[in-house]
Amino acid sequence: MNALGFVSSFTGAALFPTRAAVAAPPVSPRRAPLRMGAGQLREIRDRISSVKNTQKITDAMRLVAAAKVRRAQDAVLRTRPFSETLQQVLGNLIKRLNTDYKDLPLLAQREANKVLLVLITGDRGLCGGYNSYVIKKAQARAAELKKNGIEVELVTIGNKGQVYFKNRDLPIRRHFVCTQAPTAEQATSISDELLAEYLAGDVDRVELVYTRFVSLIASEASVRTMLPLSPQGIESDEDEIFQLTTEDGKLGVKVETILNEEAPAFPTDMIFEQDPLQILNAILPLYFNGQILRTLQESVASELAARMSAMSSASDNAKELSKDLSLTYNRGRQAAITQEISEIVAGAMGTS
Repeated sequence: MNALGFVSSFTGAALFPTRAAVAAPPVSPRRAPLRMGAGQLREIRDRISSVKNTQKITDAMRLVAAAKVRRAQDAVLRTRPFSETLQQVLGNLIKRLNTDYKDLPLLAQREANKVLLVLITGDRGLCGGYNSYVIKKAQARAAELKKNGIEVELVTIGNKGQVYFKNRDLPIRRHFVCTQAPTAEQATSISDELLAEYLAGDVDRVELVYTRFVSLIASEASVRTMLPLSPQGIESDEDEIFQLTTEDGKLGVKVETILNEEAPAFPTDMIFEQDPLQILNAILPLYFNGQILRTLQESVASELAARMSAMSSASDNAKELSKDLSLTYNRGRQAAITQEISEIVAGAMGTS
């Protein structure tokens, strides 16, 4: 049995116990000495060792999550130039076409009779409320759609969402694995499946339920309509890039706000070799694929930040628990030594 399971079974409580898990011994107004047997002292000593081992594990998991958050940030930065350029081209094409783009399948609005909810969760736990918050958001959105008489089906990305909804009344149409390093190939496989369902007319709208990254200590479960695409939503709002720092040996976060400047317009005399409508129709799937990849990266960054925060709290709780157990152990040893000295003195006085 590893240290995590040992502490969990030994305390009979949560995996990472808090200070409340240590029962304070009854004390009198004069603070009577705590009397413990040898077995009780040995038990406390074993618990102290187990809690310290747990603290080492949670510290290691926190550092691993911090390193992966940094890699997730680097991945977002690497894909940003392509995403920004694609958005500029789309925006200019839509301006050039004026209203002629409304007949494109990905931009045409239809009456929503069936909605496909795409839920992004993690593959593992030990990340605080990350998975539960986004699952509750998906449940609330599904209930809202069903109340309006709209049929709902689910596509899950990540094992936690798939396991939760497997035995519930919300049918799962498809499941994808969510890795902690999303790639363009993974995003392409997901976007191709969603585009095929939408273009075939099997669903009328595709909505994405994911966790939007706010900061290293906060994230927000959000719902976003992915299909049909909205031409007004091509340009993104101000974005915040988070950067981890290590000042004075401590982890910190530095937030940098990126202002999206207006894209330079195409020259009025630009000649297209193909019809701009055909160009736009070919670029829209690339844009959709890029948005899927970006939301995957954002969800993974939120999960890793939540895991880092949860492991930091677990380490702090283990440290406090170890301190309280050590105090209890030392008081018990002191009481036992005092009692032995008293018995020796009493025996010596009785024989004199």
